[in-house]
Amino acid sequence: MFGQETALDLDPAQTHVEFTLGAVLHTVHGTFQLKRAALRYDLATGKASGEIVIDARSGQTGNDSRDKKMHKSILESERYPEIVFLPDRVDGSIAKSNLHGTFRIHGQDHEMKVVVESTENNGRLGFHTQFAVPYVQWGMKNPSTLLLRVGENVDLDIRGEGKITTPGARSLSSAVR
Repeated sequence: MFGQETALDLDPAQTHVEFTLGAVLHTVHGTFQLKRAALRYDLATGKASGEIVIDARSGQTGNDSRDKKMHKSILESERYPEIVFLPDRVDGSIAKSNLHGTFRIHGQDHEMKVVVESTENNGRLGFHTQFAVPYVQWGMKNPSTLLLRVGENVDLDIRGEGKITTPGARSLSSAVR
């Protein structure tokens, strides 16, 4: 029924975290792995909780020397092995919602809102979100050199799916009609 709290467990094997960093000579593309994610939310009350945890040490761009520099000097992934989003409220609908919360990266917390587009089918929820992380503004080192200039924001694109785990819950799509 509408207003019922819903639990969602995201499937790390079905969730893809891609990032893009603009640069003068070329654009850098890379990936991270989802470590774990479980959310609880209620669209009627706006309450949300849980966590989405990305393994910072899994980041890779396909260039070993660039990856070593990213982990050692920018992310400091041995010191900060996880990138975490902690939702605290939600508004909108299943099809398109605003998920508000705290984005924790590099040992610091930042308030953030992400727009999430979702579809529900047979107890599974597919989702997609895109947002920018102003990593330089948030205190991480800019890897630019004299010849290679990169942007100060990293664009994240996350898509995947998860299982709706609330016992006895009706289909989300029928609940919001």
